[in-house]
Amino acid sequence: MKHYSKSRKIAFVRDTIIGIIDFFYPLAKRWVPVQTFRYIACGGSVTVLGLLVYFLSYNYLFKTEFIYVDGIQVNRYIAAYIVSFCVSFPIGFFLSKFVVFQESHLKGRVQLFRFATLQGINIGLNYVLLHFFAGFCGFWATPSQTLTTALLAVFSYFFQRHISFRTKKDPEIVGIPAIEEEKG
Repeated sequence: MKHYSKSRKIAFVRDTIIGIIDFFYPLAKRWVPVQTFRYIACGGSVTVLGLLVYFLSYNYLFKTEFIYVDGIQVNRYIAAYIVSFCVSFPIGFFLSKFVVFQESHLKGRVQLFRFATLQGINIGLNYVLLHFFAGFCGFWATPSQTLTTALLAVFSYFFQRHISFRTKKDPEIVGIPAIEEEKG
């Protein structure tokens, strides 16, 4: 069986996305490195998609203020976030792994675990911040989610660059051993 990283379909999609992003890179070349530019483009695209799904879910999918799933009550804005997350997580991982941080030496399952860990941290922070902005401060739901997303984007970039998709040239991170290096 062919390894997924050698898949021609994945390579085609990756190369197409990189070609489109890198077409616009000369405009920002003076200010940011190519990896940061790709992260902004990919992260921005996933963020816009997530916000669109959030908006559609909040305004059209969920009609009541509280949603009940297996006897658990969640606010409408949290339910909309869950739907948004289910769409943006796999797309975000694909873009991070194959477009932004493709030179990482870590095994795919380690990357996925660390990416999922980051997303778990982000879910917790997102939940708290969304409740703070929408529930406590009384801001509208979509602007609250937008502000929360912007704060978490900065945190996520550094976590992914130095932990989830780190490379051999990255400094040793305390508590994160490099024993899972690919042999090749």
